[in-house]
Amino acid sequence: MKVEESKTALRERKNSVALDNAFHNHYFPRVRYIFITGGVVSSLGKGLTAAALGALLEQRGLKVRLQKFDPYLNVDPGTMNPYQHGEVYVLDDGAETDLDLGHYERFTSGTLSRQNNLTSGQVYESVIQKERRGDYLGKTVQVIPHVTNEIKDRLRSAGKGVDVLVTEIGGTVGDIEGLPFIEAMRQFALEVGKENVAFIHVTLLPFLAAAGELKTKPSQQSVAKLREIGIQPDVLVCRTEKPLDDDIRQKLSMFCNVPVRAVIEEQDVESSIYELPEMLAKEKLDDIVLDLLSLKTRKRPNGAWKDIVRKLKKPKRRVTVGVVGKYIELQDAYKSVYESITHGGIANDCGVTIVRLDAEAVEKNPKAMLSKLDGVLVPGGFGSRGIEGKIRAVQYVREKGIPYFGLCLGMQVAVIEFARNVAKLALANSTEFDEVTPHPVIHLMEEQKGIKAKGATMRLGSYDCKLTHGTLSRSAYGEDLVRERHRHRFEFNNDYREQLTKAGLRIAGVNPGRNLVEIVEVAAHPWFVGVQFHPEFQSKPTRPHPLFAAFIKAAIARQAKK
Repeated sequence: MKVEESKTALRERKNSVALDNAFHNHYFPRVRYIFITGGVVSSLGKGLTAAALGALLEQRGLKVRLQKFDPYLNVDPGTMNPYQHGEVYVLDDGAETDLDLGHYERFTSGTLSRQNNLTSGQVYESVIQKERRGDYLGKTVQVIPHVTNEIKDRLRSAGKGVDVLVTEIGGTVGDIEGLPFIEAMRQFALEVGKENVAFIHVTLLPFLAAAGELKTKPSQQSVAKLREIGIQPDVLVCRTEKPLDDDIRQKLSMFCNVPVRAVIEEQDVESSIYELPEMLAKEKLDDIVLDLLSLKTRKRPNGAWKDIVRKLKKPKRRVTVGVVGKYIELQDAYKSVYESITHGGIANDCGVTIVRLDAEAVEKNPKAMLSKLDGVLVPGGFGSRGIEGKIRAVQYVREKGIPYFGLCLGMQVAVIEFARNVAKLALANSTEFDEVTPHPVIHLMEEQKGIKAKGATMRLGSYDCKLTHGTLSRSAYGEDLVRERHRHRFEFNNDYREQLTKAGLRIAGVNPGRNLVEIVEVAAHPWFVGVQFHPEFQSKPTRPHPLFAAFIKAAIARQAKK
């Protein structure tokens, strides 16, 4: 039978969507889909598990893309307080996304877009807009099929051009807001054919010290809840403090209806999240997934991840770097910054001890908190709290020759400090913190004036930066033109450019299209760099960002002089 004849015959059977998709998948190259859910508690590490699996599949020669479905009703996390949601991770196209997309990009080679993060807010916004336009032709708009169809459309669009699409579902199975996403997954598996889909459930096995054993009942209940919705997991990834023995694996296999080999141990890592790919490889997670999806690939080569872990566990040297911020008690607030500092250490075969310093405490006694450090970094942020502490930190490291790296707001406070204490512009400030400052060396960007809405209204995404020859930044990058990701409303005021450069501030990078200052350096300093953009969003353990690598190299040089 000819292919076209078969296609026509199948499409005549309008009641069978599954058969129509089965035909398409059988005769044409097809995408495989992996869905990752979580149970028992939140913050289990679903995102890291997804990212590590993506890394393993890439090593097998597959083109992999990852995406995150978030059940919350915010359109994106851009307006959320860091205490609520951790950092906002910005993509090349300007999308403000969940921090798990940072894990995805750090562990895999692909560059993600707004197609790779979907929230309930986006789903309902799209559905309501279609209803207002009349797209549904007067039908009653319901969760099924209209909301679930919107979710499935995102799966189809995000899967174009790849071999495997890995989708993480945020939250915990059983959460009411997550039900439409789980239902959409169930429908999608039916439509594309179960042979093209694998379900992975990440669950917690708590260890009860009084009983001296791991307890499986919460995981059993979590899987039961998932099966009630119509999904049987193919793989169970068990977060645990203790190793799984054969009895535990057999018990989970029996009560969760998962093969014993598909009960995967995922212990807490010893020193770094970059141990996870090798840990899951030892459990043969990639082999199991490839078997489930009938994918034939090359063998996984040894190399990159083992070498990274070696440098983290047994580095040739070690330095101490301070991060001066105002959300330092929250690990996820500066997640990409901490990881990028680690990457800079990997580039130099150097372990980095990160000291988190509260900006308000630094303001009171910068010498006591900064004098023993090999380098200081001030990350991005918003609002006036802690600003004077950051400015005091910048002044101290500038005067003492300690390597300094300022990111976004970290560049702006460096400019303010230089203007006040070197260029002698008394009361210099940013109009973000003082609207009537006599010297607004940092001011609101022209296109930001008049904007009232908060969500997705900043300068966002990737922009060109032309580097100045003879600067630290040009030396680090090794090229004249680079692209970096931005997230800010305020910028360097060019009215003060000549005055500040005469005082010794060096303009090391400029956006060529709009003549916006992107990088500043202090000429009379061993290593002092402030950037308006966020280089932490493009750093990977396998490809450390050049500026972070140069910063740690400068910290090593500083330590050697002590």
